[in-house]
Amino acid sequence: MLTPTFHFTILEDFLEVMNEQANILVQKLEKHVDKEPFDCTLYITLCALDVICETAMGKNIGAQHNKDSEYVRAVYRMSVLIQQRQKSPWLWPDLLYPMFQEGREHYRSLKILHSFTDNVIAEKAQELKNQEQHRSNAVSNSEQSRHKVRRAFLDMLLNATDDDGKKLGYLDIREEVDTFMFEGHDTTAAAMKWCIYLLASHPEAQRKVHNELDEVFGDSDRNITMDDLKQLRYLDCAIKEALRLFPSVPFFGRTLSEECYIRGFRIPKGTDVIIGSFALHRDHVAFPEPEEFRPERFFTENAAGRHPYAYVPFSAGPRNCIGQRFAKMEEMAILATILRHFFIESTQLRDQLFPVGELILRPNKGIWIQLKRRSTSCS
Repeated sequence: MLTPTFHFTILEDFLEVMNEQANILVQKLEKHVDKEPFDCTLYITLCALDVICETAMGKNIGAQHNKDSEYVRAVYRMSVLIQQRQKSPWLWPDLLYPMFQEGREHYRSLKILHSFTDNVIAEKAQELKNQEQHRSNAVSNSEQSRHKVRRAFLDMLLNATDDDGKKLGYLDIREEVDTFMFEGHDTTAAAMKWCIYLLASHPEAQRKVHNELDEVFGDSDRNITMDDLKQLRYLDCAIKEALRLFPSVPFFGRTLSEECYIRGFRIPKGTDVIIGSFALHRDHVAFPEPEEFRPERFFTENAAGRHPYAYVPFSAGPRNCIGQRFAKMEEMAILATILRHFFIESTQLRDQLFPVGELILRPNKGIWIQLKRRSTSCS
């Protein structure tokens, strides 16, 4: 039911938001040019949060300008609290959880997140109601067409109907928006951080990305279009290779719908299984010298014949990630914007990153980089 909301033309509408937020990010990074190494993780995450807020809810929260906003703090606190609860069995029972400080903090943060979402949904529902009432009005129609590019995921949810023609209930809509707010910013931010690190650590690969960007954009500082993204094939391969080495979701669970055999071992139907994509992506048969960063692995000719499930950064099959095209588009648009302006360096070694598989795969010690300006024409 929700898949049509990720249709190509709708994603194209979202690209303008991604361009705007990527340009703000570049402005924020400017102060670090030719300076000491700095941790880029918060900058990338706040940019991704701004993108998902505006595309999912149609609300600009300005996280990049105000990292201390109540909503931004609640989003981050909830991520920490959920992770703490997952690994602490004594916090699992719902009856006991509010007795602990973490439980009380959890419900305070949840209240902030839900009240924000509630207000946005109420505003958006009222807006759609007003548009319906004035549909015959020419002024209203021209205003609608002028704001067409600002359609948000929430607009489509409010109009979505199930197989029986019933509209989604209020709680259904809130759950979907909350899911997209969480899943849609932290995962893409993680993918971009790892890709930045890998390109910074492999200057030859970064040079190939720069050459490709120069071929597509020349000296222009115009915004990125969908046609541009199609031409950035090497950048696309670099992102895929970064997701192979550091998948944003390093493991995910499934329940077997039928009995199967793995290397002679029988796994009964109904068994809960964990797929560890972090380990799977290091299979030396599918990916020779698996620890090496080689975007060329994903050139069409090199990927031919590879098992389709050897590489599953967005899961696979009917339960795969509904937002993967959105995520790839955002990662390409933001990384392309950064790399049009800067050359990135890093002296961090791979064993200094300490990746931690929490809700997502994070660099525990941050991603420390240095920036050099590429050319005055892009600044």
